[in-house]
Amino acid sequence: MKKLLVWLFIPAVILSSCADDEPDIENEEELITTVIYKLTSDDHTAEFKFQDLDGDGGDAPVITVDTLNPNTVYTATLEFWNEAGGSPEDITEEVEDEALEHQIFFASTTEQLSIAYGDMDSDGNPIGLTSTLTTLTASSGKLTISLIHEPNKDAENVSNGDKTNAGGETDIEVTFDVEVQ
Repeated sequence: MKKLLVWLFIPAVILSSCADDEPDIENEEELITTVIYKLTSDDHTAEFKFQDLDGDGGDAPVITVDTLNPNTVYTATLEFWNEAGGSPEDITEEVEDEALEHQIFFASTTEQLSIAYGDMDSDGNPIGLTSTLTTLTASSGKLTISLIHEPNKDAENVSNGDKTNAGGETDIEVTFDVEVQ
């Protein structure tokens, strides 16, 4: 009986020793040095740009913001770039390809500005690479744009653009001073 158990045990040991010991490599987070928010209306274009070529630390980022017109609806697109080192790499494509694993959140400190999502992932949840920004009367405030990796898109109010319960990891978060005049 002992010999039978030994013969049954040997194949199990051999099979387990042949298992793939290579760890699963997670999708490495990309360095995002540049965020460009392009806004277009019937009679006006504007651009908000954040650029920090040396990443965290070192030199301060360069932030440029165009003034927005009041009572205007803008069609907006977001671009994410890694411009550090060699040739620029468009990270926007990766965000789009991995839409189920990303969501962009917009937070404004002025009630005179609102943003609605313009794109959805394959599960019908918002992404944020395209949006509609609407201004009302003249105002000023801050607009924060956050790209979150692996948010909990099923959490309360996340699909409405509320980052509070999203979790996940922040790939990048930038704040722009906004003037509507």
